[in-house]
Amino acid sequence: MSDKLPKVSIAVVGIVIAQIGGFIWWTAQQASTISNLEETVSVLTVENNATDRTNLIRDVEQNTEKLAEITKILSEFYEDMEDADNEIWDETEMIWEDVGGMASHMMEIIKIQARIKTLESTLEYLTRSPIHSDAR
Repeated sequence: MSDKLPKVSIAVVGIVIAQIGGFIWWTAQQASTISNLEETVSVLTVENNATDRTNLIRDVEQNTEKLAEITKILSEFYEDMEDADNEIWDETEMIWEDVGGMASHMMEIIKIQARIKTLESTLEYLTRSPIHSDAR
């Protein structure tokens, strides 16, 4: 029976055992590296979250200040617009009053022209009338 077993040298068995040992050592190193990387990622994640939170708070405060400034500018702009609006309405009312006065004057002029035309027509009629011709 022992004739059928292959003869293996002690050197080959030693090399196989050394390779298995090396593989175990390498695996242990990889596990240690992975563990260290997981810890580093965990620490960086916490730091990143804190940084993100800090940045978010800073950004919100800056945006709040900017919005307050924009709101102030817009309120001043709307006040100026309201003042300008009132001035325009005042000027428009003054123009309408002037136009109304001008229209009133034009109507008076037209009435006077109509009276003058009536007087001229009456005068012309009277000067051509046979009654006045006989009286002369």
